Amino acid sequence: MEKRLNVIYSRYLSLRKEVDDLSEKLIKQHSKHMHCKAGCDLCCMDYSIFPVEFYFILNQLKQNKFRPKIKVNHHKEDCTFLINHRCNIYNERPVICRTHGLPLLYMNDKGEWELSACELNFNEFDMEEFNSENTYPQDIFNSKLFMLNKEFVKESCEINNNEIDLVPLKNIIDYL
Repeated sequence: MEKRLNVIYSRYLSLRKEVDDLSEKLIKQHSKHMHCKAGCDLCCMDYSIFPVEFYFILNQLKQNKFRPKIKVNHHKEDCTFLINHRCNIYNERPVICRTHGLPLLYMNDKGEWELSACELNFNEFDMEEFNSENTYPQDIFNSKLFMLNKEFVKESCEINNNEIDLVPLKNIIDYL
């Protein structure tokens, strides 16, 4: 079983690299509009993620002997790992955090395509100029992540999650 989980984790890393590569391409493509930099944390919230990401990040942090800094006096919507406007787990951050600031294309609850773009980055941009070549296809990557998670939940007998459960990222601190 451990071997099978390692295969799933390896595929998760490949997916994460694919996300990072596309994100880098889009950042270059939109360089005149992108204002994201160290210290910008408008997008950093208390996200919940699939168990495959949660346990992968947890394992990586344990391997690196990560010792969390505890945030004092933070709002419950804030990310626990955001300390002094910087991500404490930046290298291991989840997929959702790797796409912050980019123009995201996704299907809404009504089955219509919708675009989400950071108000700090794309405030002087004609939204009509966005297309499938210059946006991040969020649903495609979320589907891939969902399918990986489905396999992970099936293979892992140590967790009590089902394939649609999400785990708050902040819960990682409880396991460190």
